[in-house]
Amino acid sequence: MPIWNSREECLDLEERAQQQLERVQSTLNRAFKNVPFYRNQFESKEIDPAQIEKLSDLHRIPFTEREFLSVNYPYGLFAVPLRDVVRIHTAPGTTLRPMVSGYTKNDLQVWREVVARAFTAAGVSGLDILQIVLDPGLTNWGRDYKDGAEAIEASVIPLSVLPPEKHLMVLRDYKTSVLVTSPSAALQLMNLLFHNNLNPNALTLRTLILVGEALDPILQNELEEQLHVNTWVQYGLSEMPGPAVAFECEQRQGLHVNEDHFFPEVVDPVSGGALSAEEEGELILTTLTTRAFPLIRFRTGDRVRLVAGACPCGRTLRRIVWSPQRTDELVVVRGVKVHHRQISLFLERALGGAPESYRILIRRQDFRDFIEVWLAVEDKLFSDEIKEMEKLVQNLSIELGQELGLPVTIRLKEKRSFASPVPLPPIEDLRNQSSNPE
Repeated sequence: MPIWNSREECLDLEERAQQQLERVQSTLNRAFKNVPFYRNQFESKEIDPAQIEKLSDLHRIPFTEREFLSVNYPYGLFAVPLRDVVRIHTAPGTTLRPMVSGYTKNDLQVWREVVARAFTAAGVSGLDILQIVLDPGLTNWGRDYKDGAEAIEASVIPLSVLPPEKHLMVLRDYKTSVLVTSPSAALQLMNLLFHNNLNPNALTLRTLILVGEALDPILQNELEEQLHVNTWVQYGLSEMPGPAVAFECEQRQGLHVNEDHFFPEVVDPVSGGALSAEEEGELILTTLTTRAFPLIRFRTGDRVRLVAGACPCGRTLRRIVWSPQRTDELVVVRGVKVHHRQISLFLERALGGAPESYRILIRRQDFRDFIEVWLAVEDKLFSDEIKEMEKLVQNLSIELGQELGLPVTIRLKEKRSFASPVPLPPIEDLRNQSSNPE
């Protein structure tokens, strides 16, 4: 028998559309009234929110680009007075300015319900012990997952920054039954388990909630077979801000979008025009119930397609199939989005000027994903004291890692390492390659 958390998941299509239209209109009016950025956006296109009389009219409204969030740092997109904001989150942006989002008390309650709904779909209950293992760049998600798990009265081991070996020890000794983590981190833990000659049957783990990255079905099956668990994929994004915007049900026929809180569109990433069902394009989201930080037609950069037809589980929430490929220049590392501009601006600031040559690579070693930055040895970096150069590189690695919330290694290289017969991408993803880029 299907399980769902509320009547909202099973509205008939006509009732769903009416609910969404009313919430879209409320969001547009609130943003127009309280957020100068959106008022200027509307007025530049000669749009009056009152003219949005049906959901298809949304295409007239300009997109909200990711860079707008950093440009309006810190509180330019808030739609309520700061006295009504009870939690403030920051996440890496595409520049050195982070993205800042906020929650009202009601927003936090809505997010607890959204996460609890996704947990319930995965069969998580008050009898479970739930452990959260995410990189520092997803600390905000750790809080939301903790709150959602507590809402269904599960026992929670909150997110903490520990070495993988310690996470594995907690997983075993605390009898964790549900693990929330990224696919990359799950793969690392799985291989660490076998490296230490631990039998998965010795664990109490039965459920993996995989977040932050689109999941290759081959890897999903491998994790299930090797760890003897059920896996459930959930989609979220830090700009909304948070996890469980969409979730997988037991049918595994796409991820259900929480349409009572987020209105999805799929558009051509080049033209911005709407696509029909089953055509793959860029996911556009509009918040429907968020009060502190409404986002209107936000370009996620995530490539998806809508699934036509009803899901056998009984939910009427539309479904998406999430592709690992993106429509923008962001690269996802262990669930955290990275833009090359963040790294180049960091280097320019830290070194007192732009480096002559550098390369940004995403590596995988011992099933651990990390960022590696090559810097050409030049006058501003050179020192007769090797210890001084080692100290500089170590400090840069630590500071950039803290900036991104990910493991970072910086290496000094001779200038010949930067010669390439073909143009290189801003970030070279070498996770699935064994060759040496040098």
